[in-house]
Amino acid sequence: MSKRKAPQESLNEGITDFLVELANYERNVNRAVHKYNAYRKAASVISKYPQKIKSGTEAKKLDGVGAKIAEKIDEFLQTGTLRKLDKIRNDDTSSSINFLTRVTGIGPAAARKFFDEGVKTLEDLKNIEHKLNHHQQIGLKYFEEFEKRIPRAEMQTMEALILKELDKVGTDYIGTICGSYRRGAESSGDIDILLTHPDYTSESEKQAKLLHDVVDHLESVGFVTDTLSKGDTKFMGVCQLQPSDEEEEEEYLHRRIDIRLIPKDQYYCGVLYFTGSDIFNKNMRTHALEKGFTLNEYTIRPLGVTGMAGEPLLVDSEKDIFDYIQWKYKEPKERSQ
Repeated sequence: MSKRKAPQESLNEGITDFLVELANYERNVNRAVHKYNAYRKAASVISKYPQKIKSGTEAKKLDGVGAKIAEKIDEFLQTGTLRKLDKIRNDDTSSSINFLTRVTGIGPAAARKFFDEGVKTLEDLKNIEHKLNHHQQIGLKYFEEFEKRIPRAEMQTMEALILKELDKVGTDYIGTICGSYRRGAESSGDIDILLTHPDYTSESEKQAKLLHDVVDHLESVGFVTDTLSKGDTKFMGVCQLQPSDEEEEEEYLHRRIDIRLIPKDQYYCGVLYFTGSDIFNKNMRTHALEKGFTLNEYTIRPLGVTGMAGEPLLVDSEKDIFDYIQWKYKEPKERSQ
């Protein structure tokens, strides 16, 4: 959900960095989602490769690294740079549009429109603040804070606070912080919370009150500071930890927070999906299909002989999903591959 992806910490950091930069360029400037996905996949695979890559040929043996990316890896290894990237970095349009999309609420289309109107920098954005929508104004207001990643220790403090306050709203609530935090990452871009309650199932009417009560309570204790959007099942906003009496000197930053309310019978498929990683999810869906099931963020369903999906299966835990498809259960920290 975040625009800030975890920094790649690997033996091939230089390669993964340039692939991520190319990916962002393709998404934000060229709107080429397939190229964006190809670069992201290659970066993810290479970041987990246990040896230092010495050539494009070696990299090409990895799933997701094609001939063109291998060529770029060779050029980078031989020269320490990439002509294409140098060109992009020196191009006013590309660098400005890429920069503007780092402001939460500004997507590639809006960034292009702003650029065409002469808006290129944070200062330029401040000068046209009255033209920005509410979401973009909040993104501009907290730009520097949102750019900074959230250390794991702070995420753990927020998780403890959220779960404690959730219990005060209603003891039947279940909440899970997903994303790379759940996989054990040392830092996160934002906080993604999945929420459910026994009163809300896929058969029942939407229960907006269940989500709104939680958000209102988190606002009342000073944790949620701003609202970007609040629907029946999804809240997007800003939060900030308040320092305790012992740590008066501590000044916590404002952070992005998303809270999603999911029907109880779909909750664990949702937790699995939003925990990731993307590649792990894809591999799991492929394995499910091989075993005769279709799996997505909502349900797991058996496929009949005609290929039609049957009724959703009962799921009371993530482990149930692994069991259905006869796959050894993997702890969240083992799912970054």
